[in-house]
Amino acid sequence: MPKVVIDELRCKGCALCTTACPRGLIKMSDKINRQGFIPAVISEEDLEKCTSCALCAQMCPDVAITIFREIKK
Repeated sequence: MPKVVIDELRCKGCALCTTACPRGLIKMSDKINRQGFIPAVISEEDLEKCTSCALCAQMCPDVAITIFREIKK
């Protein structure tokens, strides 16, 4: 299961999440979305390094980032 899901259609390209990520895993896409914005993206490789700290989601003014965490038993 992915730890971070970025809704590219909601993202307006503010890049706040890229500065909020302590590991620098979120980047700006090289493609424009349907709304004409450059959305934030995270690669499969970088998803493996993600700790699900949720700082990116907290910074997102468009609520375009969802964080998933494992439930520890």
